[in-house]
Amino acid sequence: MAKYGYSLMFYRLMISIFILSSSLRCKAIDNDDRKVYIVYMGSLPDDALYSPTANHISLLQGVLQGSSVENSLITSYKRSFNGFAAKLTDTERQRIAEMKEVVSVFPSRNLKLQTTRSWDFIGLHQKAKRNPTAESNIIVGVIDSGVWPESDSFSDKGFGPPPKKWKGVCSGGDNFTCNNKLIGARFYQQSLIKKTTTTARDTEGHGSHTASTAAGNIVNGVTFFGIVRGAARGGVPSARIAVYKACDGGCFSASILAAFDDAIADGVDIITISIGADSPLEYDQDPIAIGAFHGLKRGILTINSAGNSGSSLGSVSSVAPWMMTVAASSTDRRIIDKVVLGNGKTLIGNTVNTFTMNQSFPLVYGKDVTNGVCVENDTRSCVELCINQTAVKGKILLCDRPPLAEALTNATGSIYNKLVSSDTPFVEAAPTSGLTPEDYTTVQTYFNSTKNAHANILKSEVITDSAAPRVASFSSRGPNLITREILKPDITAPGIDILAAFSPLASPSSFSGDLRRVKYNIVSGTSMSCPHVAGAAAYVKSFHPDWSPSAIKSSLMTTAWVMNSTQSFDSEFGYGAGHVNPVKAIDPGLVYENSQEDYINFLCGIGYTEDRIRLIYGEYNSTCHKVSVEPKNFNYPAFVHQVVEDDGSFSVDYKRRVKNVGLANSTYKAKFSPNSKLEMKVEPEVLSFKFLNEEKAFNVTVTGVVESGTIQSSSIIWSDGTHSVRTPIVIFKPIPS
Repeated sequence: MAKYGYSLMFYRLMISIFILSSSLRCKAIDNDDRKVYIVYMGSLPDDALYSPTANHISLLQGVLQGSSVENSLITSYKRSFNGFAAKLTDTERQRIAEMKEVVSVFPSRNLKLQTTRSWDFIGLHQKAKRNPTAESNIIVGVIDSGVWPESDSFSDKGFGPPPKKWKGVCSGGDNFTCNNKLIGARFYQQSLIKKTTTTARDTEGHGSHTASTAAGNIVNGVTFFGIVRGAARGGVPSARIAVYKACDGGCFSASILAAFDDAIADGVDIITISIGADSPLEYDQDPIAIGAFHGLKRGILTINSAGNSGSSLGSVSSVAPWMMTVAASSTDRRIIDKVVLGNGKTLIGNTVNTFTMNQSFPLVYGKDVTNGVCVENDTRSCVELCINQTAVKGKILLCDRPPLAEALTNATGSIYNKLVSSDTPFVEAAPTSGLTPEDYTTVQTYFNSTKNAHANILKSEVITDSAAPRVASFSSRGPNLITREILKPDITAPGIDILAAFSPLASPSSFSGDLRRVKYNIVSGTSMSCPHVAGAAAYVKSFHPDWSPSAIKSSLMTTAWVMNSTQSFDSEFGYGAGHVNPVKAIDPGLVYENSQEDYINFLCGIGYTEDRIRLIYGEYNSTCHKVSVEPKNFNYPAFVHQVVEDDGSFSVDYKRRVKNVGLANSTYKAKFSPNSKLEMKVEPEVLSFKFLNEEKAFNVTVTGVVESGTIQSSSIIWSDGTHSVRTPIVIFKPIPS
């Protein structure tokens, strides 16, 4: 599957996990080279006598060669859509793909996983306007690595029974108990790993963190080793949570689709999934997009992390227009540590260091304490097997790259060159400071200037960052490589230094030798920003329970805080429509709304055949040649155009419609934010509404000249004097490849 927006605390562990999981996958596959495939059969037939599992068994019996159905069938999807996962040979896969009942067959890929201050920072204070009764009726579905049910974030003190619409179960395994807050739990077998999942309990910490960020209780007095402290809470503390453990040593398509199948049928209102692929997949090959579309059919909005592939253009992996894709950005709380050199100079590091040294220690360079078995480049980088552990005892190790904790077994601590932008600190397992390349050079200069170089690494502290929010350097960027006209990511939200619930079975630094255990941990990643927007979406839905997924998404995008290119050099490709503003989103004035039919027409417009549309939607009789819509005219709350002309000149026309959800009798006038490179006009310039839910259409024309390798941005703002409905305009011309 694709890469998730996994959190950065797992970054250093990913290589070893990848090697291990690859090895385990190889051992798990049958000797006859069977692999796990998803057999997708579309929507469930409207037939009370139809038995999905019996039908799946029958199909398998007709194609299997040398294997029993019991050994082949992994799981049946039979609650929200039709299909199953099974181990098949290439020949069996081909035979079953040719059956008329089968829509598509694709491999089960392995995807990746992608707050005391953050909610206050985005304006959703504890005293913000609430609709507590409706909020208590909201169910947030969390597809992740499970949950730690005993966490105070999931206590049901003060909660009544689950909403009557809830159709799920508590199937969390032995010693796992749900309650009136954590109302449901399920887990799924990781079919490609030789491992049996027996519990929905979170052993990694990731799932507990995301669930509590979205909808955790208000827990006062939370701290992380005294560095940060406050009240940890989710966006909708009164809402219910249902967890679906699809990740356990891997996040495979089969488990993710099974989680969607259950979550949709169980009656959740919002799905948050901080999982994704390494690169964008076509919509009909993306299990998350397929699952999210079936959720859309039941009125469920899916929130997905953009990914942590850094600042490369086109790196965003979550691109389906019916999902909401979230980038990560900073808050005004920044965690730093300090290095005090023996010459009195103090340098600012970017590390979560919980340790106090109390004195200075000698400095030693990695290349000077080699065990003699490595090349110099590896010793400079403090590669674990290259370091003489006896020689570093009682010393601070200087490393040209971030060292693994194993390299610091005997060292007192380390100072390293962070190499990349220093906007994201990691929780370290030993006294450690990561410095910018410039400051690391300062340390090296001091080290070379004396034979008695010493330093002290101070415990981390919190400072105020007045420049926030800024898009994180790790956050994946647009444009959308599948459909250039659809802006991705859609929005940005806090994803750096987020304090939330954690599993006491995992170390806060992800290093197995780190024996510290915490109930709340500081983690960074688009995995953390995703549940912020899920909480914001649930907050909006608590005021507007009848709003469609597209209306909720539009409300969040058109009311987002304005950001500029100084906060992300890739402009809207870094932050989408802007920074999430939940309180403003409950009263957006106008929304861009889309029906299921609109999404089908969009797929027709990008060239999907009727057969390919069935891969996503299921059973559907489409007439694409009559209803196809150009992707630029899909009713999305953003205008995007890729310039292809050699001289950079362009002219593009857009069609949009908006629904009045503000004041019944209202008049909106349009204006554009200025950009000297773009000429923009709108017809009509005034939209007059007589009643609520009335729709009006308008056209926008943008012309100009854009140089290669540049992005030109503007926005159209509809205002009635009370509401400001802002929609971004993004024109770009890539550098020719």
